[in-house]
Amino acid sequence: MKKFGSMWLAGVALVAIGTGAATPAFAQSAPAEGASADEGTAIIVTGSRIRRDPLDQPAPVVTLDAETIAKTGLSSVADVLQRLPSAAGGLNGKFNNSGNLGNPPDGGGVGAGSATIDLRYLGAKRTLVLVDGVRYVNGASASGIPASVDINSIPDGMIERIEVLQSAASPLYGSDAIAGVVNIITKSSQQGFKASAQYGEYLGKGDGQTQNYQASWGTGKDGVSLVVGANYVRSGSVSARDRSISQFPNPGQTACSDPIGGCSSATPLGRFIVFGQNMTLRGPVVGRNPVYDPTLTTGDFKAFTSADRFNFAPYNYFQTPNERYGGFLNAKAEFSDAIELKLTAVYNHRHSQNKAAFLPLFVGPDAGNGNLLDTITIDATNPYNPFGVTLDSSNYSFIARRLVEAGQRTYTQDVDTFYVRGGFDGKFDVFGKKWYWDVTAVYGSNEARQLFTGNVNAAKLARALGPVSACTGDCVPFNIFGGVGSVTQAMLDYVGFDERAASGQNLYDFQANLSGDLFDLPGGPVGIAIGAEHRVQQGYFTPDPVIQAGLGADIPAQAARGSFRVDEVYGEIRLPLLKDKPFFHSLELNGAARYSDYSTFGGNTTLTGGVQWKPVPDFMLRGSYGESLRAPSIGELYGAQSRFDAALSDPCTNVPGSLYQSSATVRTNCIANGVPANGSYQEPQGGQLPVLTGGNKALKPETARTILVGGVYSPDWAGGKFSLEVNYYDIKVKNTIQSIDAGVLLERCALTGDPLSCSAIKRTQSGFISSINGVLLNVGTLRTTGLDATLNLRSGETGAGAFGLSVNANFLFKYQESVPATNGTTTTSYLGYERGSPDQAYPRFKSTSVVDWTMGPVTATLTGRYISAVKELSDTTKKLDSRFYTDVQIRFRPSFADSRFALTLGVNNVFDVNPPACYSCSLNNYDPTTYDVPGQFGYLRLTYAM
Repeated sequence: MKKFGSMWLAGVALVAIGTGAATPAFAQSAPAEGASADEGTAIIVTGSRIRRDPLDQPAPVVTLDAETIAKTGLSSVADVLQRLPSAAGGLNGKFNNSGNLGNPPDGGGVGAGSATIDLRYLGAKRTLVLVDGVRYVNGASASGIPASVDINSIPDGMIERIEVLQSAASPLYGSDAIAGVVNIITKSSQQGFKASAQYGEYLGKGDGQTQNYQASWGTGKDGVSLVVGANYVRSGSVSARDRSISQFPNPGQTACSDPIGGCSSATPLGRFIVFGQNMTLRGPVVGRNPVYDPTLTTGDFKAFTSADRFNFAPYNYFQTPNERYGGFLNAKAEFSDAIELKLTAVYNHRHSQNKAAFLPLFVGPDAGNGNLLDTITIDATNPYNPFGVTLDSSNYSFIARRLVEAGQRTYTQDVDTFYVRGGFDGKFDVFGKKWYWDVTAVYGSNEARQLFTGNVNAAKLARALGPVSACTGDCVPFNIFGGVGSVTQAMLDYVGFDERAASGQNLYDFQANLSGDLFDLPGGPVGIAIGAEHRVQQGYFTPDPVIQAGLGADIPAQAARGSFRVDEVYGEIRLPLLKDKPFFHSLELNGAARYSDYSTFGGNTTLTGGVQWKPVPDFMLRGSYGESLRAPSIGELYGAQSRFDAALSDPCTNVPGSLYQSSATVRTNCIANGVPANGSYQEPQGGQLPVLTGGNKALKPETARTILVGGVYSPDWAGGKFSLEVNYYDIKVKNTIQSIDAGVLLERCALTGDPLSCSAIKRTQSGFISSINGVLLNVGTLRTTGLDATLNLRSGETGAGAFGLSVNANFLFKYQESVPATNGTTTTSYLGYERGSPDQAYPRFKSTSVVDWTMGPVTATLTGRYISAVKELSDTTKKLDSRFYTDVQIRFRPSFADSRFALTLGVNNVFDVNPPACYSCSLNNYDPTTYDVPGQFGYLRLTYAM
């Protein structure tokens, strides 16, 4: 009963996406892109290129306008979109992944500082982002070549509204529209000046300070209109040390000696596996050489225990700092009733940062770096070597030293985005039918630079640890044995370096479209749209030369560069068969087809078809079948080899609680995979394992089919104040571009001895995993089904004011992934689970609901966001309980100032609800794709409109 009550509250009460917060397209009255006032109700709606009455939307669309966005109190449009129940999250400011996890196996890099939108849990690369119905340049963050748009590169102030098409649309828009389309509609007209200023922070904690300033001005006369604007947004950081959930690598942990493990073996005092002994220092040794006693009873060394491990967790960001500024211009000039010129220009600069703990320096045969560091010898003549002999592969396994003296690893990104779109459009009559045409050209550029401080040059380190006779000139012998304080500034100046990397993407897009009516059927005119598009996309990633030479002590990477060209033609048709007949108030068939010719893999055709039936004016049913395509991205095709450190446990480690100890079958399979039979391989669970990533030029496109069935009830008796929309979707993606999940490979190898899985896992002579093969393949199948529901209810004016209720909910019925094994396939269901590394929860139910009240100059909004409980996939005994977030906002618009000014106060997460603890998640012990940063976020905003 308690669970039902929570879901009911979430479904019928409380959200702050404001008036019309999740307004479906059938209730939308504002014209979409390309429409003008004299065209009546025939406009372009997202999901069709044929002009039509917006009340007859052929596909499910959720609309958020500028006021709706403002009512959330969020400083990132991506964060607003990620609150939609149909969204699975995506990159945002709560991700702190750079060198601490490496590069995910998709060629796109970590996307540090970026923000993306992921619909249907299918990944941001399967959600197409448009601006005014036209493609936008993909992002770059100086760590790879991403396959998605950085929504933070689009200035908030230029957005009039956002239309989210929750259906596949490749025949209309081309590649990437498998999960849906996010169409950002910009301000095409404005009279006068508008400005807003907002400040917010986490109450009682004083961190996460956010400033958001927006200004725009517009004018229009005699067919010419102009809108210009500028913005400045600054989001402050939140440190992991300042939130209780992230004090240690695992939830509830109070010390590194806790059996759960997770702390790092790279400690400030060092870990030395030498002569078969596992040692660390008793304390720092500064000003003299350490003393080694083989019995470990005296001297400076003692046996290494889990209590000696290093707690790296407090050194991470919980929320990363981000600064953005830029401007935009929208201009339009009508030369006649038949032709007009349109121009859009955007510039945006982003300065962002990620931070990790001090560099963990690993050297030796079992270090697992995959470069020179694994073969370093420490010469007997090194003045700090306490062992009296040269250390090489015959007498030591590895040495790990947390390089505290170099300071924390810091990754700082500077990203510049420039986008310009220009074109002509117009209309003409043929045999009494109106036709519309447009031609558009687009150029977009996204350039990123990253500075990483705290890295070490392996070649210089090898020289500084080698024979002292060879350490001449600027070389300074390195002391890896003395613990904290033993590494001097002179040593750091020699072995350290500032790592600089760059990446960028360019977009060239040219398209032409023609739409109009052919002839009349009993239900109305037959509408068609045809068009052609030529697109070129280019991308590059250039790591620091030291990194390309394989000499870095952090994440390895190689340069990558590539491009592709595509030529496309499409056609869409609308057939209104019946109208104003008994049980057939209207009946329409529609369909579209697109042929694409890619320079990378050749031709492909996608098709879609649908039916729309209104038995009565108040009730509409619709269904569709669609085919979709996602071409392999530049990063997926040409991404060079790198490494991703997955947060995984090795089932072959011989520690308490491991499968190795509990199962004879696992022991047999692990020994066959290279683990020593004597049980000497012991590494605590919950650490990080290296996955070698890389692109694949032989990749083919992903293909998908989508079945969509839904209905809309908007009764005439309600006068437009009530509507209910329900849509069922079934999406199946084939030939998915991915690597086989490293966790799946480890489990299959250990439990079944599957040769395909075991061959992907490489181990050192001591049993440590040196690499897991994560090269991209067309390897899998995804299947997801679910139900979206949207309810809108508005009251008229009453003596107590006007009220509104809006509910947007998603029910997830199925989400499963299949990948091949040696015999057959392995299918994993994620429904109701938290995936962990990469973080993603798949709750069965999510909702965002809003109650708002307006009386005179005062508007109040109450928001509720509900997320049902999930279990951790890696350990189903661990549960992430449901969460219900509550946001409040009140706005006052005084009449004495002609309502030009408005003052807004708000608090998000009023009841200070913490995210559920997650053991398998990558950082900070929670899932940043699904849950909020702990704390109450309060904000104050002042707006002005001339």
